[in-house]
Amino acid sequence: MKRIFDRITGGFGRWFSYIGLMHEEFGVSRIFLFFDMIWCFFRYRIRFLHYRVFGFAAVRGKLRKTYMTMADNYLVNDKLNDSEHIDILQNKTVFLQHFKEYTRRSFIDLRECGADGFARFCEGKSSVFAKSLSDFGGHGITEEVISPDTDLNALYKTLYERGQYLIEEKIVQHEELNRLCPVSVNTIRIVTVNYKGQVHFMYALMRIGDGKSPVDNICRGGMYVKVFRDGSISPDAFCDDLCVYYQKHPMTGTEFKGFIVPYYKEAEQMCVKAADAEPGVGYIGWDVAITPTGPVIVEGNAYPGFDMCQNYRHLSEKRGIKPEFIEILGVDFFDKKNKK
Repeated sequence: MKRIFDRITGGFGRWFSYIGLMHEEFGVSRIFLFFDMIWCFFRYRIRFLHYRVFGFAAVRGKLRKTYMTMADNYLVNDKLNDSEHIDILQNKTVFLQHFKEYTRRSFIDLRECGADGFARFCEGKSSVFAKSLSDFGGHGITEEVISPDTDLNALYKTLYERGQYLIEEKIVQHEELNRLCPVSVNTIRIVTVNYKGQVHFMYALMRIGDGKSPVDNICRGGMYVKVFRDGSISPDAFCDDLCVYYQKHPMTGTEFKGFIVPYYKEAEQMCVKAADAEPGVGYIGWDVAITPTGPVIVEGNAYPGFDMCQNYRHLSEKRGIKPEFIEILGVDFFDKKNKK
């Protein structure tokens, strides 16, 4: 019961910190927020963090029904991503091979190449990224520095024992994105829906590392912004870990307002093209890196998320994205009685 409660609230301390932040920001009483958060959990099945992210302290009535929930996200995934094809998204080596036209980097599987193959792969490289095959959220990923003094046999053994079988060539990030955070590759999440033979762009956002971790994932201290269709980004970056907004990066000082993502239109077009090539998985969150010569796909994700794209400071009309899904899929699609 304690684990369930902690998953819903984030723990008592976190729960009350949300209430305090929203009281200060919206001028709503703490007592109202306390009971309304509980009401929204049972009525809309949203966790207390989502209440904070969605800005429900200032969203009332029918507008609340426009927000996608975790249950909606699972429903769309389970209906559009065929169980016979889902391994394409859940196994990173399968994904890289399947979409190699768009990933555009070399990789090896330690289970297949052996220590000698690993040593050959590392030749001429200053570092490589080691990943587990199915972890998500940035877990199971390390950057391994390669130097003339590196004992590659020992490193191979260490990575193998950790289960980090996937070894990838390092992605070189566009210098413009280095202005945001040079420590991590700051990826764009582009979500597409492939339904009845037509691919639809749903939304895009960018994760930005905190400058302490080599990955940009939100659960590793990163932050996120909305990416608009012209490549500009929202001026407020939200950090889940601290539950605060930044107007400029805390490490580099780069302001988010006015920042333009290079090659954004090309990235969007690439994801639509990739989605069209594999109708067996119809709901995908594509993670895209921007290199000096253009976009490359890092990986694809099932259950691509529903909360970050509905952050109230990133929504011009304070309305959720469920109507956009209903327009494409139909209102009956969300009837849980309809299996497929």
